[in-house]
Amino acid sequence: MANLRRIYPLSPRDLTEEQIAVIFAMTSRRPEPFDEIALQVSAERAADFNERWVVGYGHASVAEHAIVHLAVENISRLACDNLEDNRLASYTEKSSRYQVIDPDSFHVPEELDSNPGLRSRYVAVCRSLFVAYARLIQGVTAHLETYQPQRENEGNGAYALRIRRQATDACRAVLPAATLTNVGVTANARTLEHAISKLMSSPLAEERSIGSELREQGRSITPTLVKYADYNPYLAEAGSSAFGKSRQLQAEPTWSVRLLEFDGNALRKLCAAMLFRRGDGYSDALTNAMSMSHAECVAVVNESVCNIGPHDSPPREFELVDFTFEFIFDYGALREFRRHRMQTYLSQPLTVLNGHATPALVEESGMSGVFQAAIAEADGLFGSLAKENPALAQYAVTHAHRQRVLSKMNLRECYHLFKLRSSRQAHPAIRQPVLEAMRLAVEAQPELFRHLPLRNAPPWWPFAPA
Repeated sequence: MANLRRIYPLSPRDLTEEQIAVIFAMTSRRPEPFDEIALQVSAERAADFNERWVVGYGHASVAEHAIVHLAVENISRLACDNLEDNRLASYTEKSSRYQVIDPDSFHVPEELDSNPGLRSRYVAVCRSLFVAYARLIQGVTAHLETYQPQRENEGNGAYALRIRRQATDACRAVLPAATLTNVGVTANARTLEHAISKLMSSPLAEERSIGSELREQGRSITPTLVKYADYNPYLAEAGSSAFGKSRQLQAEPTWSVRLLEFDGNALRKLCAAMLFRRGDGYSDALTNAMSMSHAECVAVVNESVCNIGPHDSPPREFELVDFTFEFIFDYGALREFRRHRMQTYLSQPLTVLNGHATPALVEESGMSGVFQAAIAEADGLFGSLAKENPALAQYAVTHAHRQRVLSKMNLRECYHLFKLRSSRQAHPAIRQPVLEAMRLAVEAQPELFRHLPLRNAPPWWPFAPA
């Protein structure tokens, strides 16, 4: 029964993460099955292997087999953004859409300890924002109850929860980036090492401290593979450069998204990629596609996605076509947008200089006065902090303040983003800019999106439902 197929787990209950990484690495040079190799790899031998090959010779891919799960609690949303800014990891964060955040749940930067007056003002404004948050929830809840009665067979608790979720979803806009959150992180040791180094090289003391704690806890699981994660001068310089010269207040942008760049030959290049799949050399395939009629190219592309289902991804060839957008999201929506980590996005430091968005429910409930007064306090605090330390000023930015982000995404990622964030279940703050981005992309390259499977096609959608 030689060469019998076997598929089986190597359990972290029986082996350390570092042992598993080494066992998988050794199969490249050892003929034995994995479970036989495992009998030869002690924890000590795994550490020695990793010191020599991963650390000494730079075979970092071995570290991708060691998986670490970390629970991270009571860090600011601002620091959480930096922690989550890594493509190859998984994160689940405490939701401000479904939970009421407790008063005083905000981070106070240790950098302010040397300036007691500014520290006192910072604490006072954060507390004031949370007071406004509680008042807004109360007012919006009362408003919702005037036109959303309890449903038949809906219990009192279920009704209260349904109304509260709508209220907290709108009223969270007034919370600052200093608001505390919890996040569960699953990452391989290679990604974790980079995340730790990036945090330890931050201009913010909170993030440097989080990086140190992550390193300490990571070492308890993979003592060798994150052993040398540390401050990185290159990352530190890159992070600090964003806070060079602060731009001056200028007119608030009146748009939410602009399509900056796309390839006019995208359809023919995509057609060529499909022909390449069939066995042509790419140069010949591209020459072929360029000589084909528009209808012939459309037919080749459509054939690849005409049967795409609502949960399917288009073929990898779609990654050869790119779109570049500039978005303006409020900070709450930006945090959701950045979860689409397969795209390339470039965010600026958080600011109040692009103005803010007022949630529709806040306006409808007659609570705009409370909301605008809170935003004005945050604006004032931002200005004072920026004079002291531009990086610290980000803590004062609320979830309502609008932020710019540059996004380059391939057609495959466009399908994912447009499908998910254009649905009626998406938050309005991210749904509207994404709908506009989709409209611009479809106008520019209509045949690329003919079979995009939308849950809720907008009224302007030019095609029959996919």
